[in-house]
Amino acid sequence: MQEISEHVYIERAYPGVTLGAINWPHGLILIDSPFRPEDVRAWRASLLNLGGGVERLLVNLDVHADRTLGARAMECTVVGHEKMAQVFRNRPVTFKAQGNETGAEWEQYNGLGSIRWAPPEITFTDKIRIYWSEPPLELEYRPGPAAGAIWAVVPSQQVVFIGDAVLCDQPPFLAGADLSAWLKTLETLNSPEYANFTVVNGRNGLIAHKHIQNQIDLLRELHARLNAMAEAHAVVEDTESLIPEILKKYAPPAYLAEQYTHRLKWGLSQYFTRHYQSNGAAVEEE
Repeated sequence: MQEISEHVYIERAYPGVTLGAINWPHGLILIDSPFRPEDVRAWRASLLNLGGGVERLLVNLDVHADRTLGARAMECTVVGHEKMAQVFRNRPVTFKAQGNETGAEWEQYNGLGSIRWAPPEITFTDKIRIYWSEPPLELEYRPGPAAGAIWAVVPSQQVVFIGDAVLCDQPPFLAGADLSAWLKTLETLNSPEYANFTVVNGRNGLIAHKHIQNQIDLLRELHARLNAMAEAHAVVEDTESLIPEILKKYAPPAYLAEQYTHRLKWGLSQYFTRHYQSNGAAVEEE
């Protein structure tokens, strides 16, 4: 566990997403959770060493299975955006690992079995403030990367947890994305308002502002290419032609190339279908 600011910690030891913990006198506010049961147990045990208050609150930064599969096992109140709650209402109550080849991290591990989802018990539409300290923690709706995508902002420490809004060394998740909204979100993150913030993304931990610009450049190019394909009356299968070019930007090692190819194949096909062939109809998230 790494303390990145006073009372603010991150953990990257577990597969899946970067975890966060904010240790305030009233209790711990946790950012996302591990997806493997054994990792949840280890994470909860390590949190005991932080002390602090007895209350626990779990914030899920979006609906992605990598960050929500372990939420119920964390045994605390879950907070998320109202669109996250909507997605859970449309899902079966129980998750069953079937290896859908969407390029998610959980698919690389066996033994997950059957897991009950934990829909958020507290939801919001635009912004919510959690007064466990002064100034409070702010959760803000930041659409684009996935349904119900939010940021967790610690104004007093100038720290912001941005989930999958920026990924540094791996391709983005696109199936539930809205590229136009995503680019607007990133312009905000790249503005002077956040120039002095410590930025924590959902997969790599601490990132620099150059990584934000790289993500903007990628999404702008991808958005233009997909628009051009739609205008040329391309079919879904044609989106696979974009994959080699995108992967070149990351040059993944051989053991990750297949996973990232699956991620892009699934994400591009779902994005293209939803935005260009079904008038924005909802599709299941990755």
